[in-house]
Amino acid sequence: MATIYHNLSEYDFNSVPSAEKMRFGIIMAEWNDNITIPLMEGAVKTLKKHGAKEENIIIQTVPGSFELIFGAQQMIKSGKVDAVIAFGCVVRGDTPHFDYICQGTTQGLAHLNTISDIPVIYGLLTTNNMEQAEDRCGGKLGNKGDECAISAIKMLDYIWKIKI
Repeated sequence: MATIYHNLSEYDFNSVPSAEKMRFGIIMAEWNDNITIPLMEGAVKTLKKHGAKEENIIIQTVPGSFELIFGAQQMIKSGKVDAVIAFGCVVRGDTPHFDYICQGTTQGLAHLNTISDIPVIYGLLTTNNMEQAEDRCGGKLGNKGDECAISAIKMLDYIWKIKI
């Protein structure tokens, strides 16, 4: 469903399992940090709201969205996290750079999900303009960070349930 029909911050609180025993890694691109910082803050707030402990949330930065792939991979290899949330923001410009970065980052993060038992949550905003990005990091469409945090919690719950 398109974001314009759904507020990213709205969800059924009771449908989200406890995150008390879960460990999260957040990889955040420094590029467009006016967008990625609010995404990260939204995720951290939501994780804590569902019981995640401060010491179980590791936050690291990488220069740009393409580097999210390597950052997420290294966080997985560290063994310190149960799930990784990757935040970046790519705004369409006048060159094909947007397409290459979005496609490469999407494929790289998807690949990590196929080769690891650690879920990588896709928090890459790919927008036509900065206003659309602002609308999705706490603006009129809510915060994609909230949605990513809920996805991370639910994916870990899913994994833990099927491994029993």
